[in-house]
Amino acid sequence: MYISRTTEIIVGIFVAIGFVAMFFLSMQVSNLSSFSNEKGYNIKANFENVGSLKVRAPVSMAGVNIGRVTAIEFDSESFEAVVTMNIKSKFNQLPSDSSASILTAGLLGEQYIGLEAGGEEESLADGSQLELTQSALVLEQIIGQFLFSKDSAE
Repeated sequence: MYISRTTEIIVGIFVAIGFVAMFFLSMQVSNLSSFSNEKGYNIKANFENVGSLKVRAPVSMAGVNIGRVTAIEFDSESFEAVVTMNIKSKFNQLPSDSSASILTAGLLGEQYIGLEAGGEEESLADGSQLELTQSALVLEQIIGQFLFSKDSAE
């Protein structure tokens, strides 16, 4: 009787550890674990196509996560997507002529925004607009251009 009770307790502990591990894994995959109350500043960038970029996608520079995408909206005047990014306050020295690109990471094809520093001495501030952007690559468009170029070459 004592041995079966000990076995049940050990199995229960392993099941509990498994549930905790699954919880942390799901939080990591959904990017919910990165919520923080750290204040930062917002910058915006216009893109012709954001692909499958999502709110809470990382914003990185030189491979370091410096912020998150907070909103993706459509500008009906310019017919472009407007992406709002919240940059952590400790990264307040980014040059004002920095550029933004939508890049793909990992095997799952998650998209994120990569920033590249410019050469200006003036820094980005809350509400700044990035002028240099590169939209997401859409595989269907690339294949279409390749097929069209092959057809016109013949």
